Formats: sequence, C-alpha cells, structure tokens
Amino acid sequence: MRAPSRFSALALILTLAAASPAHAAGGVTPEELFDAVRGYIQQIGQDPRPKPQALQAADPGGPSIDIGDLSEPQRIEQTVRRAAPRPGPDTRLTVVNGQARLGDFTIGSDQTVTGHLLVLHGDANIHGRLLGNLVTLDGDVFVYPGGVVQGDILALNGQVSSRGGEIGGEASELTSAPPGAADAPLSPLTRVGLGLAGVLGVFVTSLAIGFGLVLFARPNLEIVSDTVTHSFGRAFMTGLIGQILILPTFGMLVVGLILSVAGILLLPFAVAVYALLVLLGVVGGYLAVAHAIGETWIRRRLARGAILGSPNSYRYLAVGLAGLFALWFAWAVFGWVPIAGELVRGAAVLVTWLLATVGFGAALLSRAGVREHFAGRLIPPEALTDEYLWATPQFGVPAVRRPGARPPEPPHQ
Repeated sequence: MRAPSRFSALALILTLAAASPAHAAGGVTPEELFDAVRGYIQQIGQDPRPKPQALQAADPGGPSIDIGDLSEPQRIEQTVRRAAPRPGPDTRLTVVNGQARLGDFTIGSDQTVTGHLLVLHGDANIHGRLLGNLVTLDGDVFVYPGGVVQGDILALNGQVSSRGGEIGGEASELTSAPPGAADAPLSPLTRVGLGLAGVLGVFVTSLAIGFGLVLFARPNLEIVSDTVTHSFGRAFMTGLIGQILILPTFGMLVVGLILSVAGILLLPFAVAVYALLVLLGVVGGYLAVAHAIGETWIRRRLARGAILGSPNSYRYLAVGLAGLFALWFAWAVFGWVPIAGELVRGAAVLVTWLLATVGFGAALLSRAGVREHFAGRLIPPEALTDEYLWATPQFGVPAVRRPGARPPEPPHQ
C-alpha cells in the first residue's frame, strides 16, 4: 500500500530497510520492501493516488456494473470507464453482487471478502481470501502468500502479480490508455499547422544540406545538375536500374567480404560506407535536380529582362527546392480533405520519387560530379578557337562568312 505523500513513502522505505535485518524470520519480507520502493518511484513526477475509500452504491437507475463474467475484457473496460469516467470520492457506482473501492485496497491475512471486487485507480493487495472476481482499473493486483482469489482477475491498464498466492480462475491483463490519453480527432486547422511545420522542417533541412554542398562541392553539384538538364531520360533509366541493383550489389559486397579473412574485419566499415554512399547519391542527386530546376527558371526570367539580382548556385538551389516542395506544402494545407488530400499526397510522392530517381541516375552517370560526358559539355575549352566561335551561331544569330571569303560556287547543272 502506498503512503499518502512522497516524504512519508520515503520514511516508510527507510523504516522497512532498517527493520528487515531484525525481522528476517517473519516480519518485513523483501517483497513488501520492493513494493514500497516501487510505489515511491511511481509517485515521482505523478499525482498521488486518491485516498482509499469505499464507493457508495448508486441510486436506482444509476450506473451499475456486472463483473461476474470477465471473458470479454474490452467490453468490461468500456463499461467501467463509461460508468465511472472520472472516479472520485463523490462517485456513486453499483457492482452487482459486489462492491467498488477507490484507491489502494488491501485484504488482510485474517479477512475474507465475499462477492466481486472492483478497485478504481489503485492497487489490490490480497493477503486474505476473496470469494469472487477481482477487477482493477489503472492499478495492479498482488496476491501474496496465503492470499486466495477464488474467481477470475482482470487488470485494466495494470498487471497481475502472484507472489505465492492462489488464483482459482484465470488472470488476464488489458493494457490501454487512460481516458483522455487517446488521440482525439484533430481539427483541420491543427492538422494544417502540424503539416506545415513538418514540411517546413524538411525544407529547411534540405536547404541547409544543399548550401553545404554548394559551399564545399559546387563543381560536382553543377556537373550533376548539368547531367540532369542535358540527359534527363538517360538519368532516369540509370537511376531506375540503380535502385533495382542496390540490394543485389549490397549482398555481393557482403558475401565477397565474408569469404576473405581480412574482409570480415572490414565488413562493418564497408556496410556503413555503402549505406552512406547510397544516401549521398539519392540526397545529392535530388538537390542537383533542384539546382537544375532553379537555374533553368532563373535564366529564362533573365532572358525576358527580369531583374533578379546576381544568379548563383545558392539562389538556384533555393528556388528549385521551393518548386519541388510546392506539392508538399499543398498537401499540408489540403491534406485534411478526404479525397483531395490523398490525391495531392499521391502526386507529391510520385513526383518526389521520379525526380529523386533522375537525380540518383545523374549522380551515377557523372560519378558523383566527376565525369562530364553526359553534362552537355561536349566541347573542351581548348577546342573553342576563333574559327569555331566565328562559325558557330550565338544567341540565334546565323553564322556569316568571314570578311574576304569567296562565296560558294553554285552547283553545276
């Protein structure tokens, strides 16, 4: 049984600890000392249990509970919580062929209780005899040596512990949340706020990672971005095949390392590096797609005469990520709508997967931004001679003949 306050519980623990060596023969048992310590720990940070007392029977037509049959624990729990939603000293409750108690309740070793017993918000400590069923709500059941429960035991949101006692029927437990702890339906405004907060958090995190890539690996990021722009279809197919081969490649790597003596020692390091490379390829490729989208949009605006400030990779990345997350922000706003919310979320997931696949494929094609073969940079800088620049149309202006050049001869008839 728990003491009414934390200080008295602590004093009881110290008293029992000091008295246990002197009464080891038949006084305080280790189980009682354990229960006292357990009760004190549970009181820390929690409100104390209600004062133990008997609950009066309800008036005719008032709440009534029949716990003679405990074969359906869920129904019993619903009935008890509906009859006593907030158990307190003023609660009136009738137990058919039994009684109801509030707070901890103990049956002494020389006591016999006839009928069913319902204990609300407290533990049931059985040292004597109970001739009926026992149900506890938000409390545990302890049957000590010499204690007998002739019927069944059901602990709702609690545990049943037999410390050497006798249980005549079945003992069962049903773990459930107390009233009010279950998740209540959220209002549309709350759901919108939570959704926007989550999407904004992911957006800011992605933006921070992207700025880090621009700061420390801008040439590689630009090459992967150019690969996305100039080899979109090839990057998608490569990324799709790469996703399929991730697990087989990982399996081959593990098997190859296990077959060698030195490889077994390197296995944890190799697994961590492989996972890191895959994650870097997916995230870095997705950010490269955002960079490509932002660069394309900004350059088109500049070509139309818009004044957008100095274009740079930071601006490209921020604008591209804003465009990629537009669908997710739309889902955060309209996700509570039954059908439209699911459609928007499905579209956001599909678009994100497609672009992540393209980015992953571009990262593979460019060897993480090292290889420029698919980045549209087909002409090396040393090939850009004066002859090439003169004969190549620039900005839609057709090429002209060099001064003094002879006109081409007409074809012979």
